[in-house]
Amino acid sequence: MSAVQRMKVANERHSKTITQRGHVQKTSQRPVNDDKSPVGPWLLALFVFVVCGSIFQIIQSIRQGM
Repeated sequence: MSAVQRMKVANERHSKTITQRGHVQKTSQRPVNDDKSPVGPWLLALFVFVVCGSIFQIIQSIRQGM
C-alpha cells in the first residue's frame, strides 16, 4: 500500500470524529490491562530474597565486629 493510499484510509477512518468534538476516544486501540504487574512473581521473589539476604549479612557482620 502506497503512502497516498494509507493517507486516504487514515483520513476516511478519522473523518467521522471531526463532528464529534469532545466525545472522541483517546485512542483507537484496545486499552491495555493495567492490573498486570510488569515484574513476574518469580523475579519479585528473587529480588526480595537478595535484598533480605544482604540485610541479614550486614547485620551479621556488624554483630561480629567485622
